[in-house]
Amino acid sequence: MVKKRRIPVVRLQNGSVVQSKGFWRYQRLGNPLTIVQRLGDWASDELIYLDISPRPHHDLMRGDLNCPDCSTVLDILDEVARRCIIPLCFGGGIRDLEAARERLLRGADKITLNTAALRDPAFITQCAREFGSQAVVLSIDAKAQPGGGWLVHANGGQKPTSRRPEAWAAEAQERGAGEILLNSIDRDGTGQGYDLELIAAVAQGLSIPLIALGGARDWEHFAAGLEAGASAVAAANVFNHIENSIYKIKERLHQHGCSVRPPAFIAPKAQ
Repeated sequence: MVKKRRIPVVRLQNGSVVQSKGFWRYQRLGNPLTIVQRLGDWASDELIYLDISPRPHHDLMRGDLNCPDCSTVLDILDEVARRCIIPLCFGGGIRDLEAARERLLRGADKITLNTAALRDPAFITQCAREFGSQAVVLSIDAKAQPGGGWLVHANGGQKPTSRRPEAWAAEAQERGAGEILLNSIDRDGTGQGYDLELIAAVAQGLSIPLIALGGARDWEHFAAGLEAGASAVAAANVFNHIENSIYKIKERLHQHGCSVRPPAFIAPKAQ
């Protein structure tokens, strides 16, 4: 049986890791280079970095720690990939094949597409043909509607479209996407748990893996997301605040009988 995955998500905004709530309130948390080793040591299944920067310049602002001079997202990707010992997915700001290729050449195993794919759905197919479906993850930001159902939003969750996440995910699958990253805007940063109805509705039409994101705080939320149909459960804020939360969540899910890898700790290599 294929094991279910737990995936930390790191949101990067102009050189800093940030905590997000509702796709509009961001709180600075720290350095994007130091977090990667901790998440790898606690045996995360994968790692997703999402660049949500409103401008291209990055500043780590930690010259006191002798951090590398990283002024672009590619500089940061170089350093993250050098430190990363688990599969790495990197997204944000990918608008053409060259940008996707550059991220894969710099060390990402997968890339995420979002707004550019909404503008031109054929871009999904272009990336899949060029790099393989296994390297292409379509990121969907969905928001509940007052009359029921959800709408996909573009531009970092700020611009509603006419697309329904269920239909958009199914179309992306047909166009060659290898995975779907489904993020609930309403649950982002709330700690109230995943939008289980959204997960179930989107998963129903898919044969490719679905990664659920938005709202998870404890192991029960992760278990519920898997039971609703997700192939993997992702979170950002909780993993940024509790050093061994990956281990604890793995342990509880394993004890609960979920098809997950048992918890493990990878001892850091001596320098």
